[in-house]
Amino acid sequence: MLVGITYDLKDDYLAKGYAPEKVAEFDNLQTIDAIDESLRSLGYETLRIGNIEALVQFLSKGNRCDLVFNIAEGLHGLGREAQIPALLDAYAIPYVFSETLVLALALHKGMTKAVVEKAGVPTPEYAVLESVRDIAKVSLPFPLFLKPIGGGTGMGISESSIVRDTVSLLQETTRLLKAFGQPVLAERFLEGREYTVGITGTGEQARCVAVMEILVDPKSDQGVYSYKTKQEYLQYAKYRLVSGPVAEECERVALGAWLSLDCRDGGRVDLKEDGQGKVYFLEVNPLAGLNPVDSDLPILCRLSGIDYKTLISRIMDSAMTRMFGETA
Repeated sequence: MLVGITYDLKDDYLAKGYAPEKVAEFDNLQTIDAIDESLRSLGYETLRIGNIEALVQFLSKGNRCDLVFNIAEGLHGLGREAQIPALLDAYAIPYVFSETLVLALALHKGMTKAVVEKAGVPTPEYAVLESVRDIAKVSLPFPLFLKPIGGGTGMGISESSIVRDTVSLLQETTRLLKAFGQPVLAERFLEGREYTVGITGTGEQARCVAVMEILVDPKSDQGVYSYKTKQEYLQYAKYRLVSGPVAEECERVALGAWLSLDCRDGGRVDLKEDGQGKVYFLEVNPLAGLNPVDSDLPILCRLSGIDYKTLISRIMDSAMTRMFGETA
């Protein structure tokens, strides 16, 4: 079976002059090498295709793959993560991870929260700010937490993301709207512990891999898991697995969100507690980072004794079963 690999290589975009934060979600060669080597060791033939422009050229020449392992984040628009899946749908080429609709929905944090909330999954009260005029409509109590509606990898998040009054709300909303050119999500700030949950599988076969707590040094953006903290995680962040009743509650909330959004094959769900210890859904990442060293999903797998090849195998088993009725 020929598996094409689609991705956005960070160095390609940095060479074109894009700012590091703008391409923070993109992958380095270490990630592509690790995925490629794992797929080959599992018995697949692989072909590195690259980004959407490379895929367009590949398809326009009449080429095809049996399956595409897609981790491309895209660059423009709130549907950027769904662009390659949409193109593959048009050519009837199956692909790993969630489908076009899910990727487009999941990137918009406000719409995602609306869906999971409707499904009964607890999520902090929120408002979507399309412009500074929308601030007048916000009736949420302070403090609030602000971030770009379609960002990832901590993009736009810093210590100023926590706003405690109307003046700060105006300043931060203005900054984010100008810097990222997209709406801003304002949600009730949760003061408790922060977790991320790894999930593999689809539908009834979806299972939590592990629950990992994220502990941030207050010296980095006052303890916010920000863009800066994620870039300097070795210095400012620590990770540990969680077990017992807290882990069970995190798994319940994470799987509830995963299933309500119809996510597939593998990814991550981010959660946080309020001051009373209640667990809430923050956001889902159906295209979770797969760097073997510093991405959260491989980190929590490694802490659980699951090596990288096994993680890729579980993802592929889900995709193969879902699409062809067989495992790798």
